[in-house]
Amino acid sequence: METPPPRKRGRPPKNAKLANYPASTGSQSNSRTDVAQVTKPDAAMVNHNNNNNNNSNSDSRKADAKEVDDLEMIEGGTIPPSRPGQRGRPKKSLMAKKGEPAGKARSDDVKDAPFMDAVVKVFCVHTEPNFSLPWQRKRQFSSNSSGFIIKDRRVLTNAHSVEHHTQVKVKRRGSDTKYLATVLAIGTECDIAMLTVSNDEFWEDVTPVEFGSLPRLQDAVTVVGYPIGGDTISVTSGVVSRIEVTSYVHGATELLGVQIDAAINAGNSGGPAFNDRGECVGIAFQSLKHDDAENIGYVIPTPVINHFITDYARNGDYTGFPILGIEWQKMENPDLRKALGMMANQKGVRIRRVEPTAPAAKQLQSSDILLSFDSIDVANDGTVPFRHGERIGFSYLVSQKYTGESARVRILRESKIKECDIHLANHNRLVPAHIKGKPPAYYILAGIVFAAISVPYLRSEYGKDYDYDAPVKLLDKLLHAMSQTDEEQLVVISQVLVADINIGYEDIVNTQVLAFNGTSVRNLKHLANMVENCGDQFLRFDLEYQQIVVLEAAAAKAATPEILSTHCIPSAMSDDLKT
Repeated sequence: METPPPRKRGRPPKNAKLANYPASTGSQSNSRTDVAQVTKPDAAMVNHNNNNNNNSNSDSRKADAKEVDDLEMIEGGTIPPSRPGQRGRPKKSLMAKKGEPAGKARSDDVKDAPFMDAVVKVFCVHTEPNFSLPWQRKRQFSSNSSGFIIKDRRVLTNAHSVEHHTQVKVKRRGSDTKYLATVLAIGTECDIAMLTVSNDEFWEDVTPVEFGSLPRLQDAVTVVGYPIGGDTISVTSGVVSRIEVTSYVHGATELLGVQIDAAINAGNSGGPAFNDRGECVGIAFQSLKHDDAENIGYVIPTPVINHFITDYARNGDYTGFPILGIEWQKMENPDLRKALGMMANQKGVRIRRVEPTAPAAKQLQSSDILLSFDSIDVANDGTVPFRHGERIGFSYLVSQKYTGESARVRILRESKIKECDIHLANHNRLVPAHIKGKPPAYYILAGIVFAAISVPYLRSEYGKDYDYDAPVKLLDKLLHAMSQTDEEQLVVISQVLVADINIGYEDIVNTQVLAFNGTSVRNLKHLANMVENCGDQFLRFDLEYQQIVVLEAAAAKAATPEILSTHCIPSAMSDDLKT
C-alpha cells in the first residue's frame, strides 16, 4: 500500500493498537487474534466482529486491544419483531417532519421501513488453523454478527465475521428459522464477504437494500445490526464526522473509510448504515477505542462496496484491490524540490522504493517524482482533490482501479517529464497479512519443524502484543523487507520436537533459515525439495544470528517417522508441499 514513509516504526504506547474483537465460544474464553495489526499512534481500532452467542455469558475473546467488557452498550434502539403483514408495505420517507431537526429520522418510520427487514443476523462456526501445531486445527467456536440482503439473492457481511468458517447460517428479522448460507467470496483487504442462501423461503417478501452515494459531512446515518446486549435488532444514529483513507484492521491495508459518531459495538460488524432516504451508505466494521475518544465508529463506504461487488461480478471471485507498488516521500521542503530539479510550479512526491515484484518496477525507480496519476495532479503532501473543500491521499485513486488494469502516470526524472502506463497488480507481501483460508504449511525433519512466517503465525506465537514480543529480526522483515520474487517466503525453524537425534538444538525457536548446504532458501517448498533430494552426508542449515544446525542425513531421515508417530503427526509435510 502506498503510505507516506517514513513510517512510524517505534513501539507505540500499549493503548495504541489496531485490533479485532472476535467472539468467544459459549463456555470458553480462549484468546483469539485473527487479523493483522497496523500501528496507528494514540488509537485502538477495533473490528467488532461478533458478540457471544451464549446469551448468559458476556465474556468475549480478546484480540489486540481491550476486552469487550470495556465497550459501551448501545442505548435503546431495539426494535420489536415485525408484525404480520408488515413486509412489502410501501416505503415511507425517513426525512424529518416539519418542525423536527433536519436530518433526524423519525422513530416510527425507522421501525416500519421495509429495508429493516433486509437486515439479518449471521451465525458462524469458526475453526482456526493452529500455527503452533500446523498439522491440526484449534477447537471450534461460534460467533454472531450482522449482515443485509442485496439484489441477486446475495447477503453482505464482514470478512472477519466468517473468517475460517466451518458453517454459516443467517436469520431474518422476526423469524425463528436459521438458514444455511454459502460463502461466495471473502474480500480480506476491504473486510467484506458475500453470502447466498439456496432455500427459496429465505428470499420471500423481502426488499433488497439499495445503495446510496458517498455521504457528505454531517449527513445523518443510522446503523442497524445485532450487537451485544440483546438478541433483537438494534438501531443507533449519528452523523458523518470524517471521510478519508482509513486503516482497515482486518485487511492490514488502507482504503476509503467513513467515520461516524453512531455507536458501533461487538456484533454490529457487517450491519448496514442507512441515510435518511433508507439507502445503504456503508457497512459497519470497526471503531476507535481510546481513553480520549468517544463514539468514533467506521463504516465501509459505497465506493469500496461497489468495487467488491463489481470485482466478483467480473471475475466470479474476489481478486482484490491493486497497488502501485511504491513507497514515497513528501516534497514539502523547498530545498528538496529544488535539489531534485522541480520547477516552482511543479508538485509531486518522491518515490523512495519500488516493490521488486510490482509491475511498476519495470518503469519507475527510486528518486522519480510522481507528478500525476491518471491525469490528476498529486500535491507535495501526496493528496489529490476529492470533493469541494476536501483532499484525499492519492492511494484512493489507485484503489478505484481493478486488478489487471493500467494507469497513466507522469513522472519527473532528472528534470525531464516522462509519461508511462503502469500495470496494476495485487500486493505481494514478504510476510502475508492473511493466509486466505489455506492451512499453514510445514515441513518436519528429525523433529525440527520448519514453517513460513505470516502475521497470523506471529500472532499465534506471541499473542496480541506480537509487534512488541516477536524477535527483532522478524519484525524488521515484517515492516521493511520486500519480496524479491513472487514465490519468496520467510522460512523459520518454528520449534524442535525433542528427540535424541536433535540434542543441543532444543532451544532454537522462530529463527530464520537463510541457506541449506550453501544454497539460499527461497521458500518452504524449495527447502523441503532440497532436503528430500539431498545426497550429501550431512545436512547443514544456516540460520539467522550466525547459528548453524548440522545433522547426519541418513540418521535424520530415519529418525523422522518415529518422531511423527510419537507426536501423532500424520505426515512430515503439509499437502501443498507434496505436489
